[in-house]
Amino acid sequence: MAGAATAYSGMWKLYKPHLKHFNVINITLVAFLCSISYLLGVWQRSGATTATTTTTSLMAAVPCNRVDVAFPTSLSSETQTQLDFAAHHTADDFAALSPATRHFRACPAELSEYTPCEDVRRSLKFERDRLIYRERHCPDKSELLKCLVPAPPGYRTPFPWPASRELAWFANVPHKELAVEKAVQNWIRVEGDKFRFPGGGTMFPNGADAYIDDIDHLISLGDGSIRTAIDTGCGVASWGAFLLSRNILAMSFAPRDSHEAQVQFALERGVPAMIGVMSSNRLPYPSRAFDMAHCSRCLIPWHQYDGLYLIEIDRILRPGGYWILSGPPINWKRHWKGWERTQEDLNAEQNSIESVARSLCWKKIKEKGDIAIWQKPTNHIHCKINRKVIKFPPFCSSPNPDSAWYTKMEPCIIPLPDVANIKDIAGGELKKWPERLIAVPPRIESGSIDGITAYIFQQDAELWRKRVGYYRSLIPQLSQQGRYHNLLDMNAKLGGFAAALADEPLWVMNAVPTAANTSTLGVVYERGLIGTYQDWLVLEKFRILSITKVRGNVNISKDL
Repeated sequence: MAGAATAYSGMWKLYKPHLKHFNVINITLVAFLCSISYLLGVWQRSGATTATTTTTSLMAAVPCNRVDVAFPTSLSSETQTQLDFAAHHTADDFAALSPATRHFRACPAELSEYTPCEDVRRSLKFERDRLIYRERHCPDKSELLKCLVPAPPGYRTPFPWPASRELAWFANVPHKELAVEKAVQNWIRVEGDKFRFPGGGTMFPNGADAYIDDIDHLISLGDGSIRTAIDTGCGVASWGAFLLSRNILAMSFAPRDSHEAQVQFALERGVPAMIGVMSSNRLPYPSRAFDMAHCSRCLIPWHQYDGLYLIEIDRILRPGGYWILSGPPINWKRHWKGWERTQEDLNAEQNSIESVARSLCWKKIKEKGDIAIWQKPTNHIHCKINRKVIKFPPFCSSPNPDSAWYTKMEPCIIPLPDVANIKDIAGGELKKWPERLIAVPPRIESGSIDGITAYIFQQDAELWRKRVGYYRSLIPQLSQQGRYHNLLDMNAKLGGFAAALADEPLWVMNAVPTAANTSTLGVVYERGLIGTYQDWLVLEKFRILSITKVRGNVNISKDL
């Protein structure tokens, strides 16, 4: 025990200096604070009714529909609590707190045909050589339009297809110039408040249908081997309009020149068309896209600039594809006086065109009357051999033949994919239409498209069949025959949306954004569909607004 007492006294001595701080004042302060806390608790309990009344007055500014729900419990009535799980606020309650809706005013009526990157006044700032001033030139920030482009005064819903092939309302495209200038060529006539399109053209006064029959006698247009075509310098696109009834989709383009309304007429008729020109940039389509290219007195100087424009046609033609030329200089011996050109001049032009075609390894297969047809080789085995003799144009070393958005044309041949045998078709053989629509495209089958397999392609096709069925439930007009004829898919990817609508009497412009990591537009064309590259980021930058229904056409944007 003595040892224990000694240890305890030692511990006391250790803490004794600290105990000097504990005095009567500290103890009194702690007791006071504890008492205050206890009294506050009692007051709060007794003043609950007053507190509720105060809270209610604070909340009175907010409209609430209180629904009190008694919470079932075994506690006594004294301790039961009313719990409310109902939503007390709706979107309407906060409407005043939401940012104000921004409304865009309508642009002046004179801007009803405004096309941002094809503005005639802006184009005059650029050089005239090779028609560069008629290429796309988009506005800068100082030229931004922050208004909605209106329809022309008196605009009316276009005629449904197929009536629209022959008829359009004058108020929708109020331009008589072509009806006067091309009166003898049967392009277009004004009949009261309507335009009528007889189907004529400079080189087919008897109508586009008869002219297409002439082509069909030279190469088969009805066996499904030709599905996609491009018409360069299209006029009012009658050639493309009458090919639609033969299951051939023709992409027509023409510049916005003195005939400023020609593409507008084409679209009003329900025919695929774009504003475009062959100048310094590649056409906005992938390589090996079209089964057939056509020029009927399109005024493109094919023999000039070292054959640069025929070289570009070669790039976009599929292996074995056709180039059709009618008009000067074909059949010049008969027409030279009417064309008001010398025989020597026309003969020299035709010889130059023939020379360029040979240098591209094309074969001239037919020339009858006013029509001449060349065919591109199905592979480049022989063409690479004859480069030892024909030095120009050389083969390109560019890594991406599909690059075509503001990409400059090059005076060189885009090499076709390698083949093992002279009889093989470079890039793979396409099925005939309509089988090619659902067949796995050669670019996917060969593994040329990163991340896309045959299985993914088939799954995508099935997905879009279901989606289009759902779209029809939302937009009943999609099921009305002829109600819509022109659709725009703003992010086409593999063309599944257009393919799911292939049985309908309409066509889809498949736009593939240039910002996409992988270009799939080549796949779209291999399926027998048509489309173009587009840079929607540019449109976003310039704040150009998309309207879901314009000029009777529908724009379904998805996954953008």
